[in-house]
Amino acid sequence: MKEIAAGIRTWSIFSQEKKIDFNGHLVAGGDGCVLIDPPPMTESDRQEADGMGAMLAIIITNRHHTRDAAAAGERWGAPILIHEADAEGLPPGVRIGGTYRDGDHLAGGLTVMGLADQKSPGESALLCTRANALILGDALIGAPPGSLRMLPDDKYADPAKARAGLKRLLDLRFDALLLGDGASIPQGGRRAVESFLQTAR
Repeated sequence: MKEIAAGIRTWSIFSQEKKIDFNGHLVAGGDGCVLIDPPPMTESDRQEADGMGAMLAIIITNRHHTRDAAAAGERWGAPILIHEADAEGLPPGVRIGGTYRDGDHLAGGLTVMGLADQKSPGESALLCTRANALILGDALIGAPPGSLRMLPDDKYADPAKARAGLKRLLDLRFDALLLGDGASIPQGGRRAVESFLQTAR
């Protein structure tokens, strides 16, 4: 793992299918830490996480990002949390320990912002104010590095509405944009989102 923002570490595995990195994030706070959209970890990463304090929760940004959440939840005895709108249709073996909704405050100092008309109804952004960071799942993809794109149009019921739903991100103050897929943007993330939304069609 490496530190990508204040109190936030990240690790990745490369998807041969998608040809991009799948990223997980560990957010540490005074009362413990949380994992977000965790892909498989190396043993050294697991040991590093062990040293970060109690594991309070495994937070999933959408129902397609369960990844290695079941194994992480079992290892640390932490509940898996997901938006209430995405609590159905999860892969076998993924047991949800609780749900959240738009505006909720979660462990790790995270605030939930639900995003309308995305690939799944529970797609959520997670704002970490103390780290000046925004964490996204499938809402935006960091590819090629330094650039942003959305998923292919066929992943949405209405691509135009999906793009419009992302404008809500500009209501937030953040600098680091930490992405579940592709290359994160540790500095200038909000400017990158604004530029993308101005040019996206």
